[in-house]
Amino acid sequence: MRYKLLCTCVLLAFAVMAVSAQTKQSLSGKCGKAENAQSVPAGDKDGHVFIVEQGKCTSTAGEVGGAKSKEGGFSEHGEAMPTHLKVWGVFTETYDSGDKIFYNYQNTAMTKDGSVVGGEGKYQIAGGTGKMKGIKGMGTCKLKGNESGLDYTCTGDYTLAAAK
Repeated sequence: MRYKLLCTCVLLAFAVMAVSAQTKQSLSGKCGKAENAQSVPAGDKDGHVFIVEQGKCTSTAGEVGGAKSKEGGFSEHGEAMPTHLKVWGVFTETYDSGDKIFYNYQNTAMTKDGSVVGGEGKYQIAGGTGKMKGIKGMGTCKLKGNESGLDYTCTGDYTLAAAK
């Protein structure tokens, strides 16, 4: 009986440590319009296109493991209609330490005259470099169009890999 109670306590302690190892994450920034954009018409409706594009972003806030977010870049593919779009891509965030985090994301947005008005998305952290190697996490983002591209605000949780 004591052995079972001890095992239960040890398992509970590990579970609490695993949950407490998760850290809240908040990132925000501004992305310019895509610099390298290509599209092909779907052929079924006017304005329905498939897209592949890349662009750069500037971070306005964000910190992971003591490193401050500096800049980012996106590479994405998707589908656009005259009033909305869906994209899937990879966002690479570079921190002042030189380390990087790679985010896989899916966004949906409303558009007007070819520009994003507003939208939302979700992301999953796919990995990182340096101190960010082995990082895991996920979260959601809110998107808002601006005159030069879009603003993003993302919140979620991450867990850094144990230091070796």
